[in-house]
Amino acid sequence: MGMAKKKKGRQGGKKESPKDGGKARKGRESSQGGKNPRGGNSLVEWAKSLFVALVLFLIIRTFLIHTFVIISGSMEETLLVGDLLLVNRASVGSRIPGTPWRIPGYSKLRRGDVVVFDPHHEVDMKLVKRLMGLPGDTLMMRDKVFYVNGEALDEPYVQNMGTPDDPHPWMSWQEEYYLGGSSNGNYQPTRDNWGPMVVPPEHYFMLGDNRDTSLDSRYWGFLEGWRVEGRAVLVYFSYNKGSLRPFPWLREVRWGRIGDLVS
Repeated sequence: MGMAKKKKGRQGGKKESPKDGGKARKGRESSQGGKNPRGGNSLVEWAKSLFVALVLFLIIRTFLIHTFVIISGSMEETLLVGDLLLVNRASVGSRIPGTPWRIPGYSKLRRGDVVVFDPHHEVDMKLVKRLMGLPGDTLMMRDKVFYVNGEALDEPYVQNMGTPDDPHPWMSWQEEYYLGGSSNGNYQPTRDNWGPMVVPPEHYFMLGDNRDTSLDSRYWGFLEGWRVEGRAVLVYFSYNKGSLRPFPWLREVRWGRIGDLVS
């Protein structure tokens, strides 16, 4: 009898009843079941990452780097139709959208820079030209030769098509700035012969490299400095945009131009 009690003591203790076991299992299942809190956190983290990426993209595009596609031949052969450019906004400063303020750049515009700008005569359009006149410069052209402050410039990038000189009514704006004295209406500027005139403060004079076909400052006037968007620096992709073949951006890629610096 003593041995029976001892055995009972070793095996004794509180036994888990079927009812208690069911409660314990139910508790464990309820703690593991239902909505997974990690799933909700992952969704929130994904949304945060997407928001941060979007903000960074807008900051880079607005203040640092912009892209531009060449759609006309006014800058041939420097830039071809179908060239896709990277434009450095940070170098010359950029406008803060919706305000008259501008973030200063780390360099100044120079004569010969190829720049993208917002022209005053075309709404919602960007153009690319070569900056050829700085504030205070005296400019003129004689038989296609461009003069700055009385000196003819060597311009190896210029392309002339050999077409005859062409007067244009748009060029009448030049009479206000003509330095030849009172013209009495006799000043008749043409595409290849005009000036002299002085670039006003905070303005620039823009010319296309393809001088015979470019509609530039000769026709629509000086460009306000705040309209400059940035300096074109690199051709990051190029294809024959005028090709009649299907998918020219795949079949007509100009591999030799990709990575070329704009100068």
